[in-house]
Amino acid sequence: MKTLTSIASTFALMLTAITTQANNVFEDYAKVTRVTPQFEKVNLPRKECFSEVVPERKSPRRSLAGPLIGGIAGGILGAQVGSGNGRVAASAAGAAIGAVVGDRMSHKSSNEYYEREVRRCRLVDHWENRLVGYEIAYRYRGHAQTVILPHDPGRRLPLRVAIEPILPTEDMDDWAP
Repeated sequence: MKTLTSIASTFALMLTAITTQANNVFEDYAKVTRVTPQFEKVNLPRKECFSEVVPERKSPRRSLAGPLIGGIAGGILGAQVGSGNGRVAASAAGAAIGAVVGDRMSHKSSNEYYEREVRRCRLVDHWENRLVGYEIAYRYRGHAQTVILPHDPGRRLPLRVAIEPILPTEDMDDWAP
């Protein structure tokens, strides 16, 4: 029976503390003493493009005229050198060599250049300061506090104040009622 009475009194005490706590909450205002904007550096890369003129070598035009004329001339010269069955082989060799020489002659590397406009782009860092909030320094009943808020409250900061007693605990040896 003693245990049941102890549990009931503990429950009543807790219920009273909860009710008392709800009744001891009120709103008040604190005086704002300083407002400091808080910034954060943010990188927003940007694309920068520009045009420049670059030299470019003209590419040679491919044509069959050089190898064809070289092959015919080589075949004719080869036929003049050989005799009998060797004449056919000399003509074939002359035609092949003439075609290669004719191709090289018609496609000499050109030293001609022309200018061409090229557009180049790159990403460039672009840093900006972004406002992320305000550090608010305020005084309430002689106590200085600071808080970070997303907005500037002005000269007065609204507060929710809760009053609750400090209950003794086991490690509070010097507590005197």
